[in-house]
Parts: sequence; C-alpha cells; structure tokens
Amino acid sequence: MRKTIHVGNAILLLAVCYSCWAQDLNDDSIKPWSENPRYWQYRGKPVFLLGASDDDNLFQWPSPDLERHLDAMRAVGANYVRNTMSDRKDRGFELYPFKRLAKGKYDLEKWNDAYWKRFDRFLAETAKRDIMVQIEVWDRFDYSRDNWPGHPYNPKNNVNYSAGESTLAAVYPDHPGRNRQPFFFTTPKQRNITAVLKYQKRFVEKMLSYSLKYNHVLYCMDNETSGEEEWARYWSQFILDKAKGRKVYVTEMWDDWDLKANRHKRTFDHPDHYAYCDVSQNNQKKGQEHWDNFQWALHYTAKRPRPLNTVKTYGADGGRHGNTRDGIERWWRHVIGGAATARFHRPTSGLGLSELSIASVKAARKLESVMKSWDINPANELLTNRENNEAYLACNPGKTYALYFTNGGEVGLDLRKAPGRYSLRWIDLRTGQWKGENSIRGGKIVKIKAPGKGHWLAVITRG
Repeated sequence: MRKTIHVGNAILLLAVCYSCWAQDLNDDSIKPWSENPRYWQYRGKPVFLLGASDDDNLFQWPSPDLERHLDAMRAVGANYVRNTMSDRKDRGFELYPFKRLAKGKYDLEKWNDAYWKRFDRFLAETAKRDIMVQIEVWDRFDYSRDNWPGHPYNPKNNVNYSAGESTLAAVYPDHPGRNRQPFFFTTPKQRNITAVLKYQKRFVEKMLSYSLKYNHVLYCMDNETSGEEEWARYWSQFILDKAKGRKVYVTEMWDDWDLKANRHKRTFDHPDHYAYCDVSQNNQKKGQEHWDNFQWALHYTAKRPRPLNTVKTYGADGGRHGNTRDGIERWWRHVIGGAATARFHRPTSGLGLSELSIASVKAARKLESVMKSWDINPANELLTNRENNEAYLACNPGKTYALYFTNGGEVGLDLRKAPGRYSLRWIDLRTGQWKGENSIRGGKIVKIKAPGKGHWLAVITRG
C-alpha cells in the first residue's frame, strides 16, 4: 500500500514538474508578440528576425564550420535561419537519417546516430546564440529527379517495404512541382499508404524528440509545396498533437508566386491552426508588384494579424531567380513593408552571408536602433512625384520615417500635417554605414533626394 502511494505521488510530482517545465518554455519561447501579433517575441520581448546564411540545412554542417558560420551571422546582427530537414548531397558531407546495413540497403527502423547528433548540436548552438530556427520538415526536391534514386525511402534501397507495398517507383524524373510523387499522398485522407506513412511518422517523432527541448524553433511543413491541403494539415496537426502541452507554431509554404492565389488561403484563412504564414514565394516577384502583393497579404490577414515570414529572399547575379539588385530590393521592401522576418536565400539563388547581405543586416539593425519595425507602418501615400518602384516609405507620422530608395532618385515627403524640425540621416545600403546628416522642417511637402545612385535608406526622426 505504501509503495502504491509512493508511486502515485511520484507520478503526480512528475506531472507537476512537466507542467512547470512546459510553462517555463512557453513563457520564453518564440511566439507572436502579445502586443502586436504581426511580429515575434522571444524571452518575453519583441524581436525582429533577420537572416543571411550560406545553406538551407545548416544542421548538416560538421563542426567547427557550423559554429564559425553562426558566429559570423550573430556578429552582424543576424538572428534567423532556415533549416530544411534535407539530406540531399549538395556539398558531399550530408547524411541520411537512417542506418545503412552491411549489404548496402537501409533499415528505416534504425537510425543513423550521426545525423541526429548533428541536428541536436545545431539546435544547441543556435539556442546558445539566440538565433531562431524555422524548420521545414519535408523538402520535395529530396524525393525527385537525381536525389531520389539513392534515397533510403526509395523501395529499392531499404529492407522495409517493396515497390508494390509502398506504390513508390524507382525514379521520378519530373520537377517536383508537378506533385506526382506518392510520398506526398500517404496520409489517411489522401491515399493512406500505411507502409510509408509508418516511417514518415517515426521520422517526425524523432525530429521532435530533439526540437521540442528548445524554445527557439518554428515549424513549416514543406519547402514551396504544390501538394494537397490535407498533406499540410495532417503533418501540422501531428506536430501540434505531439507537443503535449507545449505551445508550438506551424505553417505551410505554398509554391504559388502570387499571394492572391487560392492556395495561400489555406493558411491565410485558418489563423487558429496556422499561427503564422510564410510568404517567401512572393520573392519570385519584382518591383512594385512585389511590394503590392505583400501589402495585399498584410491587409488580407489584418482581422487576425499574424507574423508573415519571408525565410528566403531570392536574387543574386548568376542565379536563376533575379539578380543581386532584385535580392536587395526584395529584402528591403519586406523589411520596411511589415514582414516579421527577412532572410537572404543561400547562394547561388540568393546572397547568403556575403558582403552585400551583411551590409543590409547591419543597416537594418542601425534603423532598429532609431525606430522599431512594429512602431512604423507602410505609408507610400505620403510620397509625391514618385516613379514606379523608385522609393518606399514606412513611418509613424510626425515622429519617425524610413524611406528606401531602390536606385537613387528624389521624391516629395508630405509633412504638411507634421510641422517641426527633423533630423535626416542616410544609410548607404551597399556598405551598411551612416553617411551624411542634415536637418529638414515639416509643415509642407519636403523634397528628399538620395545622395547618389544605388540603394539608400533615409532615416528621418523628430527633433
């Protein structure tokens, strides 16, 4: 009898301890800011997430390369990384999560411990540096074209199921955007391919056994998917259920370049389930359309505001998705346009952690030292004589103004309802340095001319 009471008390004590532990993590965790849920908070304080890194699955990087890269990011003010749970052999040192047997095939019932040790180290090192992690659970490019023939999930490569049991073929030569891979149709309300789903669930459970120990992690189901709604819903609910009292935040990244496309409404229209949205594919757009589409999404979600994340900003000379100018423009339009995060995509499709991306991150932190993103709002209507894609404005009228010029130029800033004296300082966005300061007087439309060609930010403050 005494033993039964002792066990019962121990269970009760464990339950109480777990509840306290979960509550402590929730209090400090990354989550939408209680005062302005368009932005994130961490450790109880609002935080603006900016990123620039050289890979999308940094957890695969061996030590000490990973630590050096994170230190370099942190030194310039970057605090946000994208982490696909990807295992494709881009650099040659990437590992699969499953154990390879002596005869060459994989056993999906057994783990490759080295893969998971890398993942755990990555989470620990980012947490140590207060760098937020946005995980993408599935990356469609891992399961198609050249990456699929050698993959452990391919039935010819494992001892756990056959091609007939899994319905998986040995090759999928099409671009994954065509969504012909049955791997993404396994859930109960789709094709219910239990032979494969069993191991997908084991993989996600294993991932969560590490990530749920930390409070700086967000979850996105896929990389730019064109999959079915039920796929995203199943896995996001799976993660929410497995959190067991922890409050975690999930979303999906849809492939459509147009944010007005109906597919994006799968997340936009369900704020109770998807606590944030990733709108990175807007970064396939350019110029004024890029700004206008994001502003549309901002207004569309205004009744139930949530963070709108942009975890990858395309654009680099020699890349396939716009040039370097496009990349810098896109990043800055989101930074002053109301996005909760902005990260430069990895090379060669983005600027990664490079001289130019570092300059922009430093410049954004200089801007933040003067005005917080959550204290200003887009206000292009206050600009006059503005050419298409010439300049973009966010402000707290009468107090602070951030005016971004894409390539020099001159516009009028309507200060007729905001009399008084203002300080005007410039940041050269190609260096990240302050350059020049003068005084202007409000109560009228004031001409603001950039110091020269190139990317410039005018920082205007009352006083």
